[in-house]
Amino acid sequence: MYILAHLDRSNIANANAAGMSEDLGLSDNQYAMLVSLFFVAYVIFEVPSNMILMKIKPSIYLSTIVWVWGCVVIGMSQTKNATGLIVGRFFLGMIEAGLYPGALFILTCWYTKKEVGKRFCIFYTSGCVSPALGGIMAGAIISSLDGARGIAGWRWLLLIEGIITVFSGWCLYLVLPDWPLNSKMLSKEQRLLAHVRILRQQDQPWEAGEIELPPIQAFIAVLKDGRTYFFLALYAANCLALTISYFLPTMLRRMGYSSTSAQWMTVPVWSCGAVFQLFWSYTSDKTQDRRWHNSGLLGFAGIAALVCLLVSNDKVKYVMLCFMTGGMYTTIPLILNWTSETMSQPARKRSVAIALVNSFGHTSFIYGSYLWPSAEGPRNVKGFAMSTAILIFGMVLAALMPVIFRYLPESQPHRVVDGEEVMMEKDEIQEKAKC
Repeated sequence: MYILAHLDRSNIANANAAGMSEDLGLSDNQYAMLVSLFFVAYVIFEVPSNMILMKIKPSIYLSTIVWVWGCVVIGMSQTKNATGLIVGRFFLGMIEAGLYPGALFILTCWYTKKEVGKRFCIFYTSGCVSPALGGIMAGAIISSLDGARGIAGWRWLLLIEGIITVFSGWCLYLVLPDWPLNSKMLSKEQRLLAHVRILRQQDQPWEAGEIELPPIQAFIAVLKDGRTYFFLALYAANCLALTISYFLPTMLRRMGYSSTSAQWMTVPVWSCGAVFQLFWSYTSDKTQDRRWHNSGLLGFAGIAALVCLLVSNDKVKYVMLCFMTGGMYTTIPLILNWTSETMSQPARKRSVAIALVNSFGHTSFIYGSYLWPSAEGPRNVKGFAMSTAILIFGMVLAALMPVIFRYLPESQPHRVVDGEEVMMEKDEIQEKAKC
């Protein structure tokens, strides 16, 4: 699902490198608006979407939004002017908003703390696989279909990828699981085991149930938790530097590659990101460390951005782009995993926290998309300078967060014990449950 989501949101970069801006008469600012409007809608609708997910079966809700946004991409392939494309990008962001945080929340309901980190990263690895796949598809489609039946290659690209998404969305109805306690793919005993193992890793006794916080109360609980704002700042810092991903093909063209070659040259960059994610997610789960993995990877990406800023050799800059992408993309799921572990209870609070951090972080794409004007490529002093500063800031913040958390008021989880709503320490809950 996330491969499709990332493919359909980032194909705008491949389409632009294939002549979309020239065909529709888009300026640099208008293209930046295309990128940023997606995230305006994404930010607005992400938290409400996760609240809806708590009321509708994931197998129905997530499958539906996949084929609906596929229809939007097909519509965008037929647009005749910039206005139609801008409207399409807004609706694409609105519909896609529910997928990523919803899928991550579902993973936290199925897997324990020692298991979920690598699965977060495996899931997000598709965020690197899809641009690499997108580069291969774009290169093949544009080189073979550009001008076929009088249709531009970038239109063929959007049309074919949209059709694939619609077909996949309908197939997902048959394979997506629901929650552990109501999954039809498991036997009664397996469903019970899946639920109990999550309670155990959260140190909850079977007798102590969790209160069903209304969505608004869950949202307020997240806002009252001081730790939320540190995760918001950390995630937003990383996302600001990540805006480079929507300008890679154009940047590569400025390095001297042809329109088609620029598509192919994005593949090693994203492949490096996928390798980084698989390796460092494994070590993060193995050591049960989130702090130093996030800090180290952000620092590594910051150094790569600094080298890109200082050197003029295109080969060195290309290698540094690979390392920068690897560091930034690996920290995305690790930060969200850290968030879910830190604010794990109640479940609805965890759901809102994941969605809020992810949506706020993506506000960086709204203004960050203006850091990479094509006229400044491939040097891009403004973009690389800002990326260096913000990634080093993220490195320091990630290292200090556990220390800062010790001085914040501790937020205790809500519970229901013997039919009474309580807010107390875990040992007190267990003692009361035994009475």
